[in-house]
Amino acid sequence: MSLITPNKRPGSQKSGARRGENSRIYAHPLPLELVQAPPSWSAYILQLFGISGPRVLNPHCVGVYDAETRSVWVTNARDMMILWRRGFFGKGDLSRSEPSWRTRQISARKAAGKYLTAEEIREKRRAERKQFKLDRAAAMAQAAAEAEAAFAEGRRAEITTVIPSGATWKPQKSATDELPSTPPAEQAKEFDESTVPELEHLQLTLQEAFFLTWTLDCLTVLDPITSEPMTLEQIWSVCRDAYRPSQIPPSLSDVYSNRFDNPFLVNYAAYHYYRSLGWVIKGGIKFCVDMLLYKRGPVFHHAEFAVVVLPVYEDPTDQESSPFDLANASPFSWTWLSTVNRVNSQVQKTLILTYVTIPAQTRISTELLNSPACLAHYSVRDVVLRRFIPARMRD
Repeated sequence: MSLITPNKRPGSQKSGARRGENSRIYAHPLPLELVQAPPSWSAYILQLFGISGPRVLNPHCVGVYDAETRSVWVTNARDMMILWRRGFFGKGDLSRSEPSWRTRQISARKAAGKYLTAEEIREKRRAERKQFKLDRAAAMAQAAAEAEAAFAEGRRAEITTVIPSGATWKPQKSATDELPSTPPAEQAKEFDESTVPELEHLQLTLQEAFFLTWTLDCLTVLDPITSEPMTLEQIWSVCRDAYRPSQIPPSLSDVYSNRFDNPFLVNYAAYHYYRSLGWVIKGGIKFCVDMLLYKRGPVFHHAEFAVVVLPVYEDPTDQESSPFDLANASPFSWTWLSTVNRVNSQVQKTLILTYVTIPAQTRISTELLNSPACLAHYSVRDVVLRRFIPARMRD
């Protein structure tokens, strides 16, 4: 009897011994939890009348709006862990993704002079790769100089310089690599974790904050001036006005507010579309795109899809009178498209062109912009674009 395993996409799933632990920690896809009532005769009788049943635990997290960064800051450690572990919302301002700055600082101080932390190993490898490139460039320049000298003398070139390769090159160890970074007296001291302050906060984009506030009702946004909770209407107004220039006359305020092509509305339409389908969304600026789509989250798999948001005006005259310079609203060149597609193909991501149709100003009243009801008039269409590689796609 033989087991037939399906072909897995290389690099699509992150390996590691903590895979089972991650499945337990990140078991909830959203900051909501269904709690089943314990079985009993009273609960059974109440269920017959539709009175009792599973209860939804909705943890209310608190964040503060920051106008300069166009984001919402969550500073409470409990709220940060809830939003990150239940849906991977936000990003630590001192971390690459998960808000783990304090944990990394504690690990670094405990490992001082004893072993290398993950960050130190990463920096060491980067330094080694940089040194390898320098050594290879120097060897190639020396070999070229020897060839030119032999050609000038009219003799056959005999190149003695060995050009290093990635398989044979080894970094040179210095005497300082063997020394501990801290004296033995300091190593013997017990480290007090309470001395490390919590300086990091979870930073939510406006799209994430409004989705948590409006759709899930698990986030309370505070006004940065009064520290009072903002109503949904105030949050909606703040998100729309975030892309309005601060130095404009009051007479032009309505020009920026009463527009269906507001950057927040366009990006939120695409964000809500994919989030409602169960995808985990993270920023994609690293790969020249707007969003990255994860099936479960960045701790389980690498992102499989890269999304570029393309605004499309239902009425072309609205684009001519628009005060916003929306990215990718104008026709893009094939060079740009080929470049983005090639970048994402190299990292095994499928490029998706997401077209968000902006309703015409003449067809819909601008009074709908005062509430999220206007989002029903946006349409989202996605086109999958794959790079054809003849040598690889024959089989």
